[in-house]
Amino acid sequence: MIDLYTAATPNGHKISIALEELALPYTLRVLNLSAQEQKEPWFLAINPNGRIPAIVDRDAGDLAVFESGAILIYLAEKTGRLMPTDVVGRTRVIQWLMFQMGGIGPMMGQANVFYRYFPEKIQPAIDRYQGESKRLFRVLDTHLANHEYLAGDYSIADIANFAWVRTHRWSGVPVDDLPHLQRWLDQIRQRPAVERGLQAPPSNLELRRDGSEAAEKFAQEARKMVEMGQSNQGGKA
Repeated sequence: MIDLYTAATPNGHKISIALEELALPYTLRVLNLSAQEQKEPWFLAINPNGRIPAIVDRDAGDLAVFESGAILIYLAEKTGRLMPTDVVGRTRVIQWLMFQMGGIGPMMGQANVFYRYFPEKIQPAIDRYQGESKRLFRVLDTHLANHEYLAGDYSIADIANFAWVRTHRWSGVPVDDLPHLQRWLDQIRQRPAVERGLQAPPSNLELRRDGSEAAEKFAQEARKMVEMGQSNQGGKA
């Protein structure tokens, strides 16, 4: 049995989707991020970085694993699925996983901060992160023009990138001009395990349309977390 500590975020949904795809039994523990539950001592013992997601594998001596990319690799290697075991195939998957971890996630995350959450509208920062997100989307679109999935068969690389790219509207980055990326998004979204994973916990993405009450409430909560993070870093170099 695996305990999943998570929230309704792209990084969180990476792991719930993978667990559903792998049909691994797990318990769901949803953390209240706005209440800083992820910073409490009991959770820091699981993930010293105080971020979600994290897992504890009860069948492996209560092994704690944090960082979403590391968790995906662990689950794939544990089951022998969603990632090839040969060096070439494994490398292809890991490089696209790292593409998400080092590019898609950070750039979209910063786009969210400056476009949605930051108390001031700093347009150069918005343009910078939205522009870089779109550039990375074009990389995916170009690759997917000649590949059904990112690294051969459907893999953890697709799961990781999908969990973030599907939220492109919230980051203010359209994909209307990227047909291959759209095809890939639609194809993955049709997988029953993906839909189940997006409900663990339920994603409110579809409700967060510009101008809606749900969108403003979500943005307000995220804005508080951004401001709290800034205050916690006060005085640090």
